[in-house]
Amino acid sequence: MTAEHAAHADPATDEAIQILQRKLNDQSLPAGRCREALAAASENLIARFRAGESVVKLVHARSDIVDQILVRLWQEYVADFASKAALVAVGGYGRGELHPYSDVDIMVLVPDPLPDEAATVIAEFFASLWDVGLDIGHSVRNIGECCEQSAQDITITTTLIEARLIDGSIPLFREMSQKLTSDDIWPSDKFFAEKLKEQRARHLRYEDTAYQLEPNVKGSPGGLRDIQMIGWVAKRHFGVHTLDELVTHNFLTPVHLENLQQGQEFLWRVRFGLHALTGRREDRLLFDHQSRLASMLGYEDATYTLAVEQLMQRYYRTVMELSRLNEMLLQLFEEAILMDPDAKPHPVNERFQVKNGFLQTTNDQVFAREPSALLEVFLLLQQHDDIRGVSALTIGLIRRNLHLIDEEFRQKPRNHRLFLSILRAPAGVTHVLRRMNLYGVLGLYIPSFGRIVGRMQYDLFHAYTVDQHTLFVVNNLRRFALSRFDHEYPHCSPLMQSFEKPEIVYLGGLFHDIAKGRGGDHSELGAVDAESFCLEHGLSKYEARTVAWLVRHHLALSMTAQKKDLSDPDVINEFAALVRDKTHLDYLYVLTIADVKGTNPKLWNSWKATLFRDLYELTARALRRGLEKPIDRELLISETQEAARRLLKESGATATVIDRVWQLFGEDYFLRYKSGEIAWHTKILADSDVSSEFGLQDVRVRTDGDGIEAVLVTPRSKQTFAHATALLDELGMTIVDVRIVPLTNDFSLDTYIFMELDQRNEVDAPRIARIRRALTRILASSDEDADIVTRPAPRQVRMFATKTIVSFDQDITNGRTVMELVTGDRPGILSTVGRIFVEFGINIETAKILTIGERAEDVFYVTDSKSDPLSDVTCSKLQERLIRAIDSNS
Repeated sequence: MTAEHAAHADPATDEAIQILQRKLNDQSLPAGRCREALAAASENLIARFRAGESVVKLVHARSDIVDQILVRLWQEYVADFASKAALVAVGGYGRGELHPYSDVDIMVLVPDPLPDEAATVIAEFFASLWDVGLDIGHSVRNIGECCEQSAQDITITTTLIEARLIDGSIPLFREMSQKLTSDDIWPSDKFFAEKLKEQRARHLRYEDTAYQLEPNVKGSPGGLRDIQMIGWVAKRHFGVHTLDELVTHNFLTPVHLENLQQGQEFLWRVRFGLHALTGRREDRLLFDHQSRLASMLGYEDATYTLAVEQLMQRYYRTVMELSRLNEMLLQLFEEAILMDPDAKPHPVNERFQVKNGFLQTTNDQVFAREPSALLEVFLLLQQHDDIRGVSALTIGLIRRNLHLIDEEFRQKPRNHRLFLSILRAPAGVTHVLRRMNLYGVLGLYIPSFGRIVGRMQYDLFHAYTVDQHTLFVVNNLRRFALSRFDHEYPHCSPLMQSFEKPEIVYLGGLFHDIAKGRGGDHSELGAVDAESFCLEHGLSKYEARTVAWLVRHHLALSMTAQKKDLSDPDVINEFAALVRDKTHLDYLYVLTIADVKGTNPKLWNSWKATLFRDLYELTARALRRGLEKPIDRELLISETQEAARRLLKESGATATVIDRVWQLFGEDYFLRYKSGEIAWHTKILADSDVSSEFGLQDVRVRTDGDGIEAVLVTPRSKQTFAHATALLDELGMTIVDVRIVPLTNDFSLDTYIFMELDQRNEVDAPRIARIRRALTRILASSDEDADIVTRPAPRQVRMFATKTIVSFDQDITNGRTVMELVTGDRPGILSTVGRIFVEFGINIETAKILTIGERAEDVFYVTDSKSDPLSDVTCSKLQERLIRAIDSNS
């Protein structure tokens, strides 16, 4: 903006400005009085915001309040020099837009040369602004320096584009403005290209998605910076001062302008509220603030959605619309600034043509005359990989014709064929589905998908909105299907590439979470939607039922692998009976991995990959034997022992040594460990004195993936679980698996698999040595020496209050009790459980440790001191004791 003065609030009527002026009636104006006046005016603005007043008025009023403070101090400190220099607002302050704790960026524009005495008074002026309590960004430049620095740094050019004169020399300010608009300094084509590159880099810093758990209102894709980007380019190319003027240039329709203004106003309310809540400049929608902000903005919990989920859905839908507008308008600029407006279009068919690399309709009536073209446009993008995208005018036409996607449209066989062709295309499936979602087509063609657009789940497990997560799942499946990604997914890729009809699993991915937020079991409800959709689209009954089965059971493999004892043949036989055949197993396996990886990339690790692969291979083996011939224990034990013996003999171990060590192991041991693990344990025990009073231990990096595994051999009476888990917790480890096997000599062999909580830590030799030294302490400790975990829970986890639930089930076949614990995931939980188990004389056989965002869902397979299942009385007392202990430490 190059306006010399801008006033948004009327000093005669705005309440906050009146408060400010009353406070400033003392002409001596000490800094303390200015601070008091500013604070009183700011409190008034925040109170009015809480009362629901227009945030647009308040944002501009804040700028005007700061104007008055600055003018008074400018005249006070720079009186003798004020008429020769110019006090200039730049950046957001230059636009007249300030939130309660926004930076106030100013520049003192000085004549050349600058009198010596001026530098001193300007420095005193800046210092007074800090004393008042303003967060000031300041610079002092003459016109030559403005031009020189702008030519070198586009950030400075961008800042000065929005310069506004607050006080001082009008001629000096006008001269600077005229020189900065010269084409010699960042002509509009170079300016646009550089700002576009800058935006893409910024989007990448936010993983190129606006749908993160804790988005940045200002910088994330679709945020305020994207709106400002449109303004900067418009000002540079057209010389306009406001976005309204783009309507007269036919670059913005009144509807688009209204959408931009409404989106900006909503984001301003969110940002203003964040500042008001935190008492500081805060642009991140952190979990710490989301619930309180929802309450401040008037949202209330509903039957199936929390107030915070409603707020965040509104946020995500807003930034989605702003992202689409940003793309469309920047493309219009690109066509106007960088491309040949007289370029000859190349016809694709009678409805579409390509001009300057972008797909466009041949006329404005294409969609009205042939609504199916609303799907055809996306299929053409897949079929012509040389097309850069959809032209901005055609994007606008798509949006204006969305009303044509009605029930009649959804029932037409031609549209069914077009949609399935998009799913079956050899390339561009994910890219096109994302565009369909962005332009609003996908949610109208599949109405149940439209209901999950922007829907977030208020937890730490789901990193994205439901619609974005769904598209990430389909994207993962597509990567499995492309041979160039075989090195990333060596187990999934061959399966995915072998499917004769991959669209079955794509549809499973598209529908697996489609019923989230409706109440009831989303898997069951989604399966009904999926089967109906598939039948309507001409899939066979078998194919439709397969898709529905995938949706209904999409959690089964993950939950079985992470919560059940895979060493139990009954678990494998039960899961094999669920999947029924290898085809269903293959579909479910690739969908499960795509789903987990698309839920939260930080939660995927090699341990989960190993668990899923183990369950897959064990189930495939059971299916090969036939469901009528379930796997038996004796055969598994025999095959595992044979494989372990081969490994040990290759390393030089004799049969005598192997037999001597294996006399310590019962049958259950050979069911619960793989051949490689058995070989490692055998070597440890063969080289050590197992009867030592203190026991022995060893640590190594896992041989088949990330993470570390440790083995402790200690007297069974020591019950070291509480000690070991506390120690590993304190070291910053996350434990994923524990197995405790009694030996025949009254010792137990305890194994722990764990990973670095902070993935930046390198698991090198010194780190392993430190863990080994720490575990050695356990061997010499007494039962009363359990370590206290002092490491605090992460900030995000502390924002949730998860109810502690302890439940029991009896595993009659294996003579043990299964205890499941659901509670908030905090350091020290496992140690607390271990200490209470000692109190009750309970032995742990296996612990399956599962963290789902902020929630721990751990499963313990336990027996009493006589190796029998727990009695009902013991279960009841144990439940009460655990809940009391865990909740008291929350």
